[in-house]
Amino acid sequence: QVQLVESGGGLVLAGGSLRLSCAASGGTFNTYTMGWFRQSPGEERKFVAAVNWSGGSTFYADSVKGRFTISRDNTKNTVYLQMNSLKPEDTAVYYCARQNIGLSWPRLRHYEYGLWGQGTQVTVSS
Repeated sequence: QVQLVESGGGLVLAGGSLRLSCAASGGTFNTYTMGWFRQSPGEERKFVAAVNWSGGSTFYADSVKGRFTISRDNTKNTVYLQMNSLKPEDTAVYYCARQNIGLSWPRLRHYEYGLWGQGTQVTVSS
């Protein structure tokens, strides 16, 4: 059974940086688009970024464009989210997810992703 496990969250001051990792195990990784989403209490899970199967194409939510970078290493079955210039409004639980196969690029809705990690908390203090 394929599993996704996130790590790298924590508490950081505004303006700081964090790098999240998402390791996949138990199945095929390098043929899927991967994405990062985030969710704050009482809010819907929101798209953050996506990377295609090869890493050659990326897409970002406007709120993080220019500050966050998504990448992947298919030799390590891992996807990353480098977060710079963090703001208090970036505070959320961050989830990595595997996009459902057969969909066009890019896909931004949480229901278009069928496999999820458990999430990692990111807290940005002002």
